[in-house]
Amino acid sequence: MDTLDNYRRIIQKILTEYSQLPYAYGELERQLIIDQTANHYLLLTLGWENNQRVHGCLVHIDIINDKIWIQRDGTEYGIANKLVNAGIPKNQIVLAFQSADIRQYTEFAVT
Repeated sequence: MDTLDNYRRIIQKILTEYSQLPYAYGELERQLIIDQTANHYLLLTLGWENNQRVHGCLVHIDIINDKIWIQRDGTEYGIANKLVNAGIPKNQIVLAFQSADIRQYTEFAVT
């Protein structure tokens, strides 16, 4: 299997698992948006909590230049850890939500 297709498959599997977890409070749901042509993956939280509208991005991942760029990670465990556990090397994952100055001190790719 081609590396890009493998990355797509792994990202979709992990985000699908997260999208199926129920919320314990509020009238909230998760919505998974995937654009495999442009390599964009979004997991949104939508709904109502205490009469307040909730609409936010829980996870945003892009594949850029054959690397996985985590633009936003609002999970407890960490999407990067899930990707590594699924077999993706750390040097292929960019923690884009951190500045490049900080990324250089992580075990993950800087760019």
